Amino acid sequence: MVTPEKQVIVPPACCTLDISGAEQERLVGMFKALGNPIRFEMMKYLVTHPGCITGDIVEFLPIAQATVSQHLKVLREAGWISGVIEGPATCYWLNEENISWFKSKVGEIF
Repeated sequence: MVTPEKQVIVPPACCTLDISGAEQERLVGMFKALGNPIRFEMMKYLVTHPGCITGDIVEFLPIAQATVSQHLKVLREAGWISGVIEGPATCYWLNEENISWFKSKVGEIF
């Protein structure tokens, strides 16, 4: 009995993943920072509450102020947010330049 040859159909590539070095490290760092559910919630909050202070986020999320500060530090270091000290408080907002870069890179490789 003769069996027909199986043909493997390979779909065309959907992505280039043409990124490396410092750009890849930056992109991976931004993905990692957003990978935490608390930090993702903070980002969602900052979309609708730009210029908020740490205390606003503490009231919004059920976590301690020190924990909020640590999460904000990670988001700031990854480039998602910026902040400016105003007296005893720090006001935070989304870093539009870095977010535009992120969107552009993701669009290029996927």
